[in-house]
Formats: sequence, C-alpha cells, structure tokens
Amino acid sequence: MKLIMLGSGTSTGVPRIGNDWGDCDPSEPRNRRSRVSIIVESSAGKRLLVDTSTDMRQQFLANDIDHVDAVFWTHDHADHCHGIDDMRALRYGRSGPIPGFAADETVRRLRQRFGYVFAGQHGYHTIVNLETLDRLRMFAGFSVEHCQMPHGPAQSTAYRFECDGKSIGYATDFSEVTATMLELFENVDLLVCDCLRRDPHPTHAHLGMALDFGSKVGAGRIVLSHLDKSMDYRSLANEVPDTVEVGFDGLTIEL
Repeated sequence: MKLIMLGSGTSTGVPRIGNDWGDCDPSEPRNRRSRVSIIVESSAGKRLLVDTSTDMRQQFLANDIDHVDAVFWTHDHADHCHGIDDMRALRYGRSGPIPGFAADETVRRLRQRFGYVFAGQHGYHTIVNLETLDRLRMFAGFSVEHCQMPHGPAQSTAYRFECDGKSIGYATDFSEVTATMLELFENVDLLVCDCLRRDPHPTHAHLGMALDFGSKVGAGRIVLSHLDKSMDYRSLANEVPDTVEVGFDGLTIEL
C-alpha cells in the first residue's frame, strides 16, 4: 500500500499570501506547502483520495495523478473541499459518477454548497455520487473504518484504510484525542497526523499532542501534516524521533 501526500500545509498554505514564510526557510523546497490532502493506493492500483483541497489541480499535476476510484471528505472547511470543481476532469471518460463518502453532517453541507457536483445540471453529468459512511465497510479492496474527532466547535472524520496486509490512518484537524480515536488507530502501520505548530491551538493538534497520540496508539510510523509557517522542515526534522517524519508535498511512502 502507498501513501501519496498531495498537500501538507495549513489553511493559508506556506508561504502565506504576501510571500510570508514565517520561520520557514524559503530555500528549503519542503517548506512550500499546499493545503492538506492525501491519496492512498493499493498494489492493484486502486486510489482513494481524501479531501479536495483548494490546490487540488496543481497537486494532481505535480504527482501525475489522472484518476481516483473514490473520494472521501474529512469535513467541509474550505481548505479541505473548495477544490471540488477539479473533480470534473476526473469524471471525463467515466461511465458514471465518481463514488464519494463523508459523515452525515459533511454530506449535508457539501450538498447544500455544491449541489451541481452531486446532481447534474443544464446537460452536465453528475460528477460525484455522494453517500454517507454509515454502511461502508469495504471499497475497491480497502477496508474502511472511521470515527468523528473534535475540531474545536466542529468535527472532522478520521479514517483508517487497510489493504495488502497494511494500514494507513489519517487524522487531520482535531483538537482533542478521544477513546474512539485511540481504538480506531491502535497499532496502525502509518499515521498521518495533524500538527499545526508547537504551541497549543484551540482547533488543531500541536506537536506534543501529535507525538503523544502516535505513541499511545502504537503507530509504526508517524507523518506530521497540516503544518503552518512556524514549522521549518529541517528544524522540525532534527527535533522529532526517528519514527516520526515531517510531511511535505509530494512525499510518497510505500508499506
């Protein structure tokens, strides 16, 4: 199984508009971060996309991705879903809509804001067939497990994908570690984890929380993501344990 990290940055990306790099070294390419999104790929070539980030088009071009077999959303915040229109290009040549999945409230909000994606209009095909996660257990050879995570006053969906005897967990945009999260990610081979900055934040995990979370679940490897402009790649890489990797756009890991 393979992880492709399409984007590793926070909602404003790095650098921010105004060429604001914060503490990040502009000469280090791994500090240039687009908005978070991943692809999980099986040995059979099946690809699951998690989130349609604001930078989706450029991410797919940079990683030479021309198709996905389904899309999963964590929540409806802009940096995680406002690239949804770029799903149109993935619909070309297909006999039907692309399968899409999300938690109940996220489904409701996405339908409200992007109705044309889920019900064709004016001669245009439906792009995504959106369903709730309630009864989903398997898709395209992957087992799919999930739970809801606190994200400040909102919620975000955590995912665990298993295939080919390996497991990848994705936990972004959470502000508290719950018993359900610990159960979902127990002994996961690879955990991609929210890690906005070093200092605590009201809606996101910070470095200490991310490292503690990975340790508690017994993750084989941890990849930090959703990093802001205070998280210089080289400085952070020198700070974390050997089992922890600082995520960056284009990072590919095969299990």
